[in-house]
Parts: sequence; structure tokens; C-alpha cells
Amino acid sequence: MTIDSQMFKITDGKKFHLKNYLTWTNLFYSTNLTYKSQLRRNLKRINEEQGKLYATGKYSLLIILQAMDAAGKDGTIKHVMSGVNPQGCRVESFKQPSALELKHSFLWRSTIRLPQRGEIVIFNRSYYEDVLVARVHPEILDVANLPDTKFGHSFWENRYKAIRDYEQHLHRNGTRIIKFFLYVSKEEQRLRLLDRINDPEKNWKLSLGDFEERKYWDEYMNAFEKAIQNTSTEDSPWYCVPADDKKNARLIVSDAIMRTLKELKLSYPEATLKHTNELEMLREKLEEV
Repeated sequence: MTIDSQMFKITDGKKFHLKNYLTWTNLFYSTNLTYKSQLRRNLKRINEEQGKLYATGKYSLLIILQAMDAAGKDGTIKHVMSGVNPQGCRVESFKQPSALELKHSFLWRSTIRLPQRGEIVIFNRSYYEDVLVARVHPEILDVANLPDTKFGHSFWENRYKAIRDYEQHLHRNGTRIIKFFLYVSKEEQRLRLLDRINDPEKNWKLSLGDFEERKYWDEYMNAFEKAIQNTSTEDSPWYCVPADDKKNARLIVSDAIMRTLKELKLSYPEATLKHTNELEMLREKLEEV
């Protein structure tokens, strides 16, 4: 089955409603072998386009991954970006803000980690935490000492507007942004958390806080819906990726990244006359040996 990530692409957030999306979809692979083959093909194309991106140094790509715990963010990064040259790619993870970060605008700590032109950067969580976790638990904003301490409708609308303006600014300056919400079901998350408890290579990630957050599942789903409705645009789209099947989710994400890079219509820089002459001189010197 042909992978079509565009089925999950949201360019007009106003029309987005989470109830219209599923955490499971028809598989884009039939066996583990076909999964590996399709993923390998996508990674090869991503790697080819990344080489051009790095060589031209004109655009950059920012990939944002947001999801509930155990939805597969780390695994997606590991498998989808495994074939990319690390010289032009890095991952930035966002934890609880530090004291220094809280003294700045909520967008500050993301800004200093943005990709340079020619680079791909993956945000494992991002500035969207400030309209997701902070919306579910607004009390955490108390320590930020904000001038506006009334966290009502206008407060969140202003934050969404700040994000839209921020992403528009980045797009105008050559940064292409694609955002993925790995949409996992509450039951699938429960099963994955149980698996982690029994896996010594993964249970170090867990704490009681992970289980406490499950009590706020509906509140989180509402926060994700509001964030996508208010920040998904043609230039900076969201993808609502059904993530109950990890392999399928990776195929969708890799296809979307590959398509985004191809849309830039990149090619390697053509050699100038000066450079061509220098190459000919170099050839002559090497052939003299």
C-alpha cells in the first residue's frame, strides 16, 4: 500500500476536530520486511535531500514532535533519522524550564536551539509544551512571575498568536516547519507503560508522575485539539499521526519529511567559472604525480 502522509496533514486548523481522527489506520506495510524496505527507501530519499539542503545552505527544516508519554517520540527519532548525516542534523529535547528560561519569554529557550540554514533540527517536545502542559496545569506558570496572571481565554489566545507569528517569521526566513502529533490511544499507552515496567532498558524513564498524568487524559486531548486548531497553517502544518502502530507512524512521519524536503526543489550548487578553473588546475596537479 502506498504511503500517503498527506491524509494526516492539517493546513487549516479551524477545521480540525480530534474526534474525526483515529489512533489506528490501515497499515502501510504487510510484513516486517516490507516495513523495513519502505522505511529504508524513505530514509534514502531524505538523506539525498538533506545533502542538497546542507550544500545550498539556503533553507532549514524544523521538525516538531509532540505526544503523550509512550507515544513513540524517541523511537520515531531513532528510526526515521538514522540514515541522516549527523553533521547536518541534531535533536533538541525540552524538559521542565530552568530558572533562567523562566525569566524569558516562553519562546526564548526554543529560539536559541533553532536550525541554522542547511540544517535539520528535531524538537522532542517544544514551545508547544507552554500551551499543552501549561494549559492542563496552569499553576506551573506561577513561578514564571508573568505580568498577566489570569490564565483565561485571552491568555491562551495570545500565546497561540505568538506561536503563529513566530512560525510565520521563521518561514519567511527560510525555516520550513512540520509538526507531528503522535496520536496514541489511552489503552495503548497503558499497555506500553506496562511493557516499560518490565523492561530494564526502559523502566528508568518511568516515574509515578507518568501515571498521575493519565488522570488528565481528557484535558490533554482538549489542549492538543486547541493547539492544533489555532496553530496549523499552510506554511506550518500539523500532522495528526495515528500512533497505535509504531511502525506505521514511522512510515507516515518519514514520508512527510521526505515530501517537505522535495517541495524545496533543491539541487547542488553549480560550480562558478572561478571554481571550475580551480578544479581544472587541481586535476592537472594530481595527474602530474
